[in-house]
Amino acid sequence: MNKSVNLTKRVQTPTGLRYCTVARSSNGRIKAHYVIIDGREEHHPEGSYYLDWYEDGDKRQRRSVGNNALRAEAEYRQAEQTFAAKAAGAKAGLKIVDESGQVRLSDAVTSYLAEIQLTKKPKTLAAYTTALDYFMESCRKQYVVEIERRDLLEFAAFLREDKEQAPRSCWNKFANVMSFLKAHGVRGIVKKNDWPSYTEEEPEIYEETELKKLFDACDAEERLWYDFFLMTGEREQEAMYTYKSDVNCDACVVRVTHKPDREWTPKAYKEREIPIPKKLAARLKTWIAESDKSCKLLFPTSGCNPKLDFLDCLKAVAERAKLDKDEFYLHKFRATFATRCLWAGVDLRTVQLWMGHTDLQSTMRYLKPSRSKHVQEKVNEIFA
Repeated sequence: MNKSVNLTKRVQTPTGLRYCTVARSSNGRIKAHYVIIDGREEHHPEGSYYLDWYEDGDKRQRRSVGNNALRAEAEYRQAEQTFAAKAAGAKAGLKIVDESGQVRLSDAVTSYLAEIQLTKKPKTLAAYTTALDYFMESCRKQYVVEIERRDLLEFAAFLREDKEQAPRSCWNKFANVMSFLKAHGVRGIVKKNDWPSYTEEEPEIYEETELKKLFDACDAEERLWYDFFLMTGEREQEAMYTYKSDVNCDACVVRVTHKPDREWTPKAYKEREIPIPKKLAARLKTWIAESDKSCKLLFPTSGCNPKLDFLDCLKAVAERAKLDKDEFYLHKFRATFATRCLWAGVDLRTVQLWMGHTDLQSTMRYLKPSRSKHVQEKVNEIFA
């Protein structure tokens, strides 16, 4: 059986529709919408990408992974890992043992990642892969059963000193390894104080003066993008995959919904509804009315693909405004949205729902003290 998987794109050629190998740059990265036809690279924005493999000897299988090149590449990498796991005899959920009857650490990791690939999103898979790669680099044990407290303490030091990871990154990777060990029955080998420590930083928000300078440097389209981020609190991918049908301009509401046609789901698979100001709803109504009716996306590229460079564009606007571009990033709009809502008296549970948080603790991080002029006046009155 052929245990490899290929990435192709089905495009229109003079001889009809054809599955063609994707083109890649010298560093191995996929070249969006370029394929190899008769030994030459050709640009084909139309059509979908497909994963291609064989089963049961010579039974060819194909699965569409959409038109987005980056998402297709992510699906391809995941499929490669699954095939590698199967080639090693590690099907998801199966513990691999050798002649001694023990589970080998390397095989357990391969099996676990194959399971993560089946149940989690690509970013989660990437995080677990990195954490477990680092753990195998630091741990000299051959079998899972041999792992003890000292191995975890050495791993924490390895992350901090050898890999020079930030405190929060150390904690995250340590937690991922602990989840892996728990899945393989290894529990209770570390104490509470053995975990890496970190200080929970207060979320940064934009000040009014910063936003005024930024928005003054925006053109009309850029202003709409970043007002949308500011006034909805959406995550970057949520904005990228917002459809025009998700916007109800009359009810002043934006919805975050599953997009099965683009194989995208919201974080934690939670759909939600966010109220928006009337002034934003009015601008979105005009934007939608003037947009390409054949494309579902609210903010598409010219080829009706999700816009991937919101952050790059934000940095460019900040430079034009003679602001420090390092102080401008998309999540800061989300933090500003949450903080302003809480300052305005919206209750925590409601803000949690609007933000799409799975727990109230995540929302409580945005309970920052207000530094507004109104608050200062109150303080002056108290101590007059």
